[in-house]
Amino acid sequence: MEAFVGKWDLKDSVKFDEYMKKLGVGFATRQVGNLTKPTTLISVEGDVVTVENPEHHEEHRALLQLNEEFEETTADDRKVKSLVKVEDGKLVHTQKWDGKETSLVRSVDGNALTLTLTMEDVVSTRHYVKAE
Repeated sequence: MEAFVGKWDLKDSVKFDEYMKKLGVGFATRQVGNLTKPTTLISVEGDVVTVENPEHHEEHRALLQLNEEFEETTADDRKVKSLVKVEDGKLVHTQKWDGKETSLVRSVDGNALTLTLTMEDVVSTRHYVKAE
């Protein structure tokens, strides 16, 4: 888990607009999401992973309890049931709501973090570099 800890700056995104559209995110919010290059802060304390995006238009902070389903309100205001676990060295976050499901998988290779977002047939990748 220590590999995930730190400050991560977004370098590039692939198919992020398509992913947000599949989630049902509105046009204006998608435009903001596509224009920003957010920094993500990840910390770990015991079985709780904190993911913060301080530059988000409304600061977004998620406390992710490993291996235990919990209720979460996403940055785009969806009310979801989430489950986060570590699988093969990856941080796997599954969100379910209204009969839908998406996964957010974070993997680290040295100073590079890849976030793979999957919703049905749409797969988006966001690549980050470690800032510190």
